[in-house]
Amino acid sequence: MSTKFMEILAPVGSFDTLFSAVRSGADAVYFGLKEFSARRNAENFSYSEMENAVKYCKRNSVKTYLAINIQIKDNELENAFSVAKKAYLCGVDGLIVADLGLADRIHKELPDIELHASTQMSINSKASLKLLKEMGFCRVVPAREMSKNELVSFCEEAKRLDMDVEVFVHGALCVCLSGQCLMSSVLGARSGNRGLCAGPCRLPFSVKGGNGFALSLKDLSLYSHIKELEEMGVKSLKIEGRMKRPEYVASAVATCKSVCENGTADKKLNEILGDVFSRNGFTDGYFANKIDKNMFGVRSKEDAEKSKDTYSFIHTLYRTELARTPLKINVEIKADKNIFATFKAGEKFASVTGNVPKKSENKPLTDEYVKKLFSKLGGTPFFAESIEVNLDDGLFVSAGELNEIRRNATEKLCEVFEEIPKRRVLEVDCKIEDTLHSDTPKTFAKFMNISQIPGDLSGIDRVIIPLYEAEKELPEGVELAVELPRFTCDEKGISKSLKTAKEKGIKIALCGNLSAIILARNEGFEIMGDMGLNVFNERSARVLGDMGIKEITLSPEMPVKWATSMKTTAKKGVFAYGRLPLMCLRACPIKGAEGCKECDKKGFLTDRTGAVFPIRCHNGYSELFNSQPLFLSDRQDELSGLDFTVLSFTTEQPSECEKIIEMYKYKKSPTGQYTRGLYYKEVL
Repeated sequence: MSTKFMEILAPVGSFDTLFSAVRSGADAVYFGLKEFSARRNAENFSYSEMENAVKYCKRNSVKTYLAINIQIKDNELENAFSVAKKAYLCGVDGLIVADLGLADRIHKELPDIELHASTQMSINSKASLKLLKEMGFCRVVPAREMSKNELVSFCEEAKRLDMDVEVFVHGALCVCLSGQCLMSSVLGARSGNRGLCAGPCRLPFSVKGGNGFALSLKDLSLYSHIKELEEMGVKSLKIEGRMKRPEYVASAVATCKSVCENGTADKKLNEILGDVFSRNGFTDGYFANKIDKNMFGVRSKEDAEKSKDTYSFIHTLYRTELARTPLKINVEIKADKNIFATFKAGEKFASVTGNVPKKSENKPLTDEYVKKLFSKLGGTPFFAESIEVNLDDGLFVSAGELNEIRRNATEKLCEVFEEIPKRRVLEVDCKIEDTLHSDTPKTFAKFMNISQIPGDLSGIDRVIIPLYEAEKELPEGVELAVELPRFTCDEKGISKSLKTAKEKGIKIALCGNLSAIILARNEGFEIMGDMGLNVFNERSARVLGDMGIKEITLSPEMPVKWATSMKTTAKKGVFAYGRLPLMCLRACPIKGAEGCKECDKKGFLTDRTGAVFPIRCHNGYSELFNSQPLFLSDRQDELSGLDFTVLSFTTEQPSECEKIIEMYKYKKSPTGQYTRGLYYKEVL
């Protein structure tokens, strides 16, 4: 098997990891700077270090991608764009972006760079690809939760649109769909969506029949499926681990390279890969569509002990530069003329002139001797594919002088490789227009099922129900909207149900991801953006407004004072009551431990403090909710400037729903245990 057209993409968090990745055989690396990276706790690079890293990679024919893949605050957007611009001008090949507003500005003002849609954008079906293409993205990193069959369909659509697909093949797995986790920010004020995840999912969470770590997945490994990925058209094999040691990166890259070249991993490398880091082994559960308890695991003392014994062997994988670039070398040594050598690699070349050779008094130069000296390219990224020598008889040149010519030629060629292409910088007006917002927000009520809806809906301006509930008998006398699934497992099924909802007179669809927006728009629905779109700044809101989205639910990680003052062309609102969905899961921990029969859609997890977190299942995925409801019933006067608020009901009975609606109607103070969420603090 040969996968020479598949890129091996390695994570880099420091110069030591950079060297280990490149020398082990990576075709490309991705890294972050000190700011705006989804791995802000990694060592990361300064601006000057980025320039040196890019130069090093260019001379080694390795591409560089900078990750600016967090949600950006309004007061950070200018600095984030400045980071992108500096990377652009120093020759970075691509930018990995998650924030809609930042992506929009990069596409319009820095047009000569690849724009990659981060996995933080929660792309989990092919419907979103056309929209991403329109936004300027040329590559997409789909959700790691997708199965092989789903990826096949995804890659077919990407090929039709001339877009690349980059798939994670090795590394840590978050149990939550990337870009949809609020657990770290809600429980610890450190946002995973902003690159500072505290890793609460690795802490003890118990569920009946579980191992005590109900949210900890084993690391992903798809090396045995690389041939299948190649056949479906995947362009880049991505390794996770910007916070991992150089040895981890080297072993992961070398194993991937071994599979790509030989069809299977070298036995020794395969053993080392498991020893250097694992959580009781690896999983391919999502890809193989075997989502069960075997996907869950935790790093044990035994796992840690194995790692210590592997490093000495791994160091041999990256002690010297990897000779990956073939050279055509031509050397002319003629009487009465300066020595002339040309080193050519593809379209790039460098020429060096030496002294006039002397006449030989004893042993004259031979072609073989010259070829031997010029083939000594160790310690460089080059190897001699061919060497042509045009040599007159009876001449002498010292070995030292020929070696110096060779060294000068390779260094000069490296400088050619380091050259940065000229790139355009455009100026585009980014003024944000603001619509007239309401002083008294409307109140929307969202229910998990129709049976929760109380008889008295006075004070409620809109009822939102799950899409598949629209097939049932619907309440009358109130405006209705349908909520599309947060994980788009079945596009055809969603489209069919949208048609049914439309036939019943429903005109509005609540959409929390880009695929949902397209599917609803295709069926003629008005779009209400849900908080899963992670609108954190005015530019992102404008992007969605330009798509025709009429209403936007702002990120719940945003303080109220920011939300109320944000300029938007669309109507804006916030999540004002309910248990915040902390995670969107495809690997349900309850199903993994005991099976769905034990859950009966009333499952829960318990953390080490005894707090109880409900889990509710939908069509193909689950949601983990906060242990306490968020209440703003007595703080509604502070919401002036918003157009709507959303009351979200999950575990409540109809009588409880009616009572809470009344509390909001009359601005009553909450009792018992509750939270204000993140609305009165600023997440990191």
